[in-house]
Formats: sequence, C-alpha cells, structure tokens
Amino acid sequence: MPVGVFGGTFDPPHAGHLALVDAAVERFRLDRLVVVVTGLPPHKETRTDPETRLRLAEAAFAGRDNVEVSRHELDRPGPSYTVETARWAARTWGEAIFFVGADEFADFPAWKDPDEILDHVRLGVATRPGYARERLDTVAAELRRPERVEFFEIPPVPVSSSEVRRRVSAGEPIEGLVPAPVARLIAERDLYR
Repeated sequence: MPVGVFGGTFDPPHAGHLALVDAAVERFRLDRLVVVVTGLPPHKETRTDPETRLRLAEAAFAGRDNVEVSRHELDRPGPSYTVETARWAARTWGEAIFFVGADEFADFPAWKDPDEILDHVRLGVATRPGYARERLDTVAAELRRPERVEFFEIPPVPVSSSEVRRRVSAGEPIEGLVPAPVARLIAERDLYR
C-alpha cells in the first residue's frame, strides 16, 4: 500500500489542510500519511521560521490516525524542492502518493523537474466542487506520465494561510479556520502580529 505525502509551508496550517488530509486518507485508503514541512521554500516567503512551522503542523495534525509530521526537509540543507523529497520518499517507502491542491498543480510545469517527480511518486490532486478542470487536464496532458496524476474532490473550505495571517494581524478571530491547538500556539507565540 502506498504512503501518502503532503508537503507545505504550513504558515499556518488551517482547516483546508486538514480537509485535504482527511479526504486523501479516505479516498486512497492510506495506512500512513506523512506531512512534510517545507524547510526553505524556493519560491515562497514564510512569515515564521521552520521550527515554528513544524510545531504548528504537529499541533494541527496531532491525534489524527495514520498521520505523522516529518522534519525531513528541515534537516536537509538548501532549498526544499519537491523533486528531492520525491526521491527520498521513493527510497524510503517504494511507492508514494504526493498530495497537492488544484491551484498548486496548475503551476506544476514550472516546478523543478516535474517529469522526474512523477518518475518517483504519483500525484493526488485535490479539487473542490466547481473548480474548472480544463486547466488541470491541460497541465496533465503536457506531462510525460499523465497516468501518474489522479484527481479527487475535497469539500470546499474557504480559508488560506494568508487569510489567517491577515485576520490575526487585524485582531480578528480565527476560530474555525485553524484547529484550536494551532490558534493557541499562534496566541502563545504572538505570531503574525
């Protein structure tokens, strides 16, 4: 049985991340899903340091059966490219499915070595009801191994990490947007102010 891998900056993790993980575990009948916190994202700035983001992810996914948080990318030097994590996953577990959201997959051809990623892992692309699949189908058709990409639908969760950060900065409530342990850590560490 394949291992699921879900990577991201998790700055902070939110209800949408949990919805994706829950849907992926159920849809692909995963015994194990590994959440990989990005150490040094090559194309994205983070507001918090990697160790803080790791703690936030651990708080978000604690208590979920079959889900564990990995610090693999934090312990590896240099930028966190998905292709390198895909190589690691293939060496470690043999067969793995990497999960990404539809918006991330729309940019997949611009990632470092996208075809090599699919040599090592399959992709599970989470879509939401009403999402225009035409762009995603076009991206998949451009890949050398489109059969290694599978789409699955998750419930719509209208939240993003940037919206959570904006709300915290503005002093607005974030209950329901992030798990309660994440909200507590944000408050305790005075993050995103």
